[in-house]
Amino acid sequence: MIQRDIKNIWAIYKREFSSYVNSPVLYVILVIFLLATMGFAFLFGRFLDQNDASLVQAFFFWHPWIYVVLAPAVGMRLWSEEHRLGTVELLLTMPISPWQAIVGKFKAAATVWLIALVLTCPIVITVCYLGDPDPGPIITGYIASYLYALACLAVTSAVSAFTRSQVVCFIVSVAFCFLFTLIGYPGIIDWLINILPAWGEHVVDFVSYLSFLDHFYEMSKGVLVVRDVIYFVSVIYVALVVTGLGLASKRS
Repeated sequence: MIQRDIKNIWAIYKREFSSYVNSPVLYVILVIFLLATMGFAFLFGRFLDQNDASLVQAFFFWHPWIYVVLAPAVGMRLWSEEHRLGTVELLLTMPISPWQAIVGKFKAAATVWLIALVLTCPIVITVCYLGDPDPGPIITGYIASYLYALACLAVTSAVSAFTRSQVVCFIVSVAFCFLFTLIGYPGIIDWLINILPAWGEHVVDFVSYLSFLDHFYEMSKGVLVVRDVIYFVSVIYVALVVTGLGLASKRS
């Protein structure tokens, strides 16, 4: 049973990843991601002017804001394109379960972001050559960055299951990802603390906990907290469950 599930997921994965490889959109997004991460690090993060080789402030700090836009650009075609072409019915009538199809397609998109992060390794090599950085923040920074990308990707997958338009999926997904990012921004948290009464502190804590940004920055400091990993994994799981519900509603 498990072997058959893995085989079906692998088949969907190969099909989806091949479509990414054969599409120029993949290479455009990878180039934009590399230019954006390096540009923010050296121009806005002033990496060369900082006496800090951890990459936390200059490099990883900007990743969430990049993923807010680029992760939906990768994931908007996951199910929207299937709906538009009318192939989703054919796909789901094959001898595979909807969950296997969801996982296979999600893993293919997740591989795109794995490749994107691997391509940023030259900056790590440069830092190690020029200085003696603590590997802890670099490792946890990459883990946090990848989990953030997957969370935004899972949200996009859920949105794409409900629409056949990639443009609509992209706009709505960016809005959701931006919302989950912005509610953890220090300025927003301070604003909520000022406008809410004393008992509103619990509301602020809850809102902050829901933020992708809050968990990302905690992990990128060099301490891999299980609570933060569980949070991102939970977001991904819930979003994929919602994807299944969206596909079920379309089928009905």
